[in-house]
Amino acid sequence: MSELLSSVRSAWATAPSLIVLAHLRWNFVFQRPQHLMTHAAAGRAVYYIEEPVFGDHDDHWVRRTEPSGVMVCTPHIRVGLSPTESQARTARLLGALVRDEGLAAYDLWVYTPMELPVAAGLSPRLIIYDCMDELANFKGAPPELRVREQELFARAGVVFTGGQRLYEAKAERHPNVHAFPSSVDKAHFAAARGGPQDPADQRALPRPRLGFYGVLDERFDIELLREVARRRPEWQFVMLGPVVKIDPAELPRAKNIHYLGMKAYADLPAYLAHWDVALMPFARNAATEFISPTKTPEYLAAGVSVVSTGIRDVIRPYGDLGLARIADGPDAFEAACETALAEAGTPAAAGRQDRADRYLEELSWERTWAEMSALMETAAERIPPASLSAAPAAEALAGSHD
Repeated sequence: MSELLSSVRSAWATAPSLIVLAHLRWNFVFQRPQHLMTHAAAGRAVYYIEEPVFGDHDDHWVRRTEPSGVMVCTPHIRVGLSPTESQARTARLLGALVRDEGLAAYDLWVYTPMELPVAAGLSPRLIIYDCMDELANFKGAPPELRVREQELFARAGVVFTGGQRLYEAKAERHPNVHAFPSSVDKAHFAAARGGPQDPADQRALPRPRLGFYGVLDERFDIELLREVARRRPEWQFVMLGPVVKIDPAELPRAKNIHYLGMKAYADLPAYLAHWDVALMPFARNAATEFISPTKTPEYLAAGVSVVSTGIRDVIRPYGDLGLARIADGPDAFEAACETALAEAGTPAAAGRQDRADRYLEELSWERTWAEMSALMETAAERIPPASLSAAPAAEALAGSHD
């Protein structure tokens, strides 16, 4: 591994810039794109292109440089245009950005196929598709997304997937697909074991505390939380994260369920330090079939017992290795939480954590980025420079644009 990191770091010295087409705001939940691009920026210029903000103004960029070195670029486009025209205008802004920044050589990293028309006119050295989720299965996904993804597969030199289950679904659609499940910043989350102060907004809550952090959306099993909380009023359920694409009024309300809102990534270890069980109560539906939750290794690195519903990329490997308890339905989920609480402080709990720590030794976002970088360089050597000068057919690819 050290030889791989060394060789990749040498390549970074002359690495092309990286233009990233993203569907997630940089300041949203800190997850896979932020981790990977933070490491990318250590060795190359990274331009993180967000989806537009629409308003009554002329088209322009709003740019800022993050402490990591990532330049976050948000196009501001005039409101009231058709999706096709708004994307064409963003494409013109992006072309101007490439010229103004003097980007003679650059790679194009794509998170969302829906934004592919924005890259019309670019000539990247290599196109990378990091398929972190099956976006077509999410609530409100436009039907055009699958068409654009096929176009992206035809142009990408290498494809990465956010988990093993997603790899299995995509491997037959491209000759160069590689699985990169969620990794972890171990040092960041291990700080939870150092006894940080209990955050003020959960300090007064009784124990035991069972917590979750992440996006509260259609992937979250609302009814499971409602029923287990009803059965165990003495357990305190702490929910951290934004509510997205569902009506907040649909969330279960009870004296022992506490919605504390979205928290900064830097603050998560302090919350975890004072939880007794960390939860992943995901619904079993189309939106969760292919997910590989980043929080699984993060919970374990923090030293907290994990209870999850039967998500494939949690079962393999975490459930199979006995690092997380897998339970579906209120009866089994309640029982798994009860067992986890009873095991706390015992030799069995210490043994489970020791096995988790040994497993996590092989995981890091630095390693993930190094392996991705090596695959990118190999792909770039094998294929001619990519070209997006011919935009996808408007009639086939016209669709909604948030």
